[in-house]
Amino acid sequence: MHHKANGGHSQRPQDHAQDIRDQAVVLTFVLALNPDHLTIPQVARSLNGEESPFERADAVERAVRDLVGVGLIQIDGGLVKPTAAAVRFLALIESGV
Repeated sequence: MHHKANGGHSQRPQDHAQDIRDQAVVLTFVLALNPDHLTIPQVARSLNGEESPFERADAVERAVRDLVGVGLIQIDGGLVKPTAAAVRFLALIESGV
């Protein structure tokens, strides 16, 4: 990590790009699975197959955390669910307008 002048850390650009890709994979998976829902470990296991871009469960956990933080995913009773905003955005995209 690079240190900022104020003592904080900033991510290297390639790390940030990978985090964005990971978030896209997790969000796409959770939206495709809806209305069924899985726990974070189940999502990680589902995405950690041989063909998956995820090599570590922590990448899935980090993606879920970040998506929760921006309001696209929620954790409800231990299950990972898309928020109403994410479902609505998907409907708008799929409408083809």
